[in-house]
Amino acid sequence: MSNTPQVINQHQARELLVQVDVPQILRKMFRDLAAGQAVQPAQQLVEFPQGAGDFINYLGVLAEDGVYGIKTSPYIVREQGPLVTAWTVLMSMQTGQPLLLCDAGELTTARTAATTAVAVDALAPLTANRLAIIGSGKVAQAHLHYVKGLRDWQSISLYAPNLSEDAQTVSLLKNIEPRLNIVESREAAVQDADVIMLCTSSAGPVIDPSSLRKPALITSISTNAPRAHEVPPQSLNDMQVFCDYRLTTPGAAGEMLIAGEQHGWNKSAIVGDLPDLLSDKVQRPGYDRHVFFRSIGLGLEDIALANAIYRLQP
Repeated sequence: MSNTPQVINQHQARELLVQVDVPQILRKMFRDLAAGQAVQPAQQLVEFPQGAGDFINYLGVLAEDGVYGIKTSPYIVREQGPLVTAWTVLMSMQTGQPLLLCDAGELTTARTAATTAVAVDALAPLTANRLAIIGSGKVAQAHLHYVKGLRDWQSISLYAPNLSEDAQTVSLLKNIEPRLNIVESREAAVQDADVIMLCTSSAGPVIDPSSLRKPALITSISTNAPRAHEVPPQSLNDMQVFCDYRLTTPGAAGEMLIAGEQHGWNKSAIVGDLPDLLSDKVQRPGYDRHVFFRSIGLGLEDIALANAIYRLQP
């Protein structure tokens, strides 16, 4: 028996990911979490000596699939600027042998966007028809890809600063969804939107939910900046809050940490998470006020995609 894992680089990962149904893989993973067939520990941060950087380990177990894994992401301080990479190691629970070593860059982009898509499908009104996206990078493009077919969108608006000067990115976005309307302001994008997806690397608020004309589903993702958040922390008190996994997200999401420390918010106010929603323990919310979905990204998501890629191999 060979104990040498297969190595998948970023280009290979990109080609293999198009062969799998990423949202469906994540739905199964969250149902496994709800059923006790998966384990998602908290992130593990380890600092290098002498301020040379750090690394974060994202761990997870998929018992039904017989695998466990680690996504490890170093932040390496260098004179020419910090270096950030990420690799996912997939291990067999039967043999204890490594199965796969995969560059996690493409996995991270795909699972971040597909997790939001799973949340939009579970949380957005079935009649939602106006979609807004803030951001235009690879993660925003992936969000558009996974969400464009989830509802009968009559309007899809996107705003990002200086996007009108970036013809290449505009072309990429239009190729993903020709109906996309690129607008000149944040306000124009979110006006009367039913679903607003925040897909930025901002360390601070991108929109203020209190300025919106009607209740909406607002989704938000993580970035590497300390305590990064895309909505004002105090706004959590006025919204129905959901997250990807309630046991780990409140300990890492910037707006949740700040809201707890400064604005009297408590993680017990979280209505539900994706395991709850996908196992019907929590129902789709009513929209008497805004609904907020926050994801921080789970090691299990990377491991589930790495496992799907591994299963494709002859």
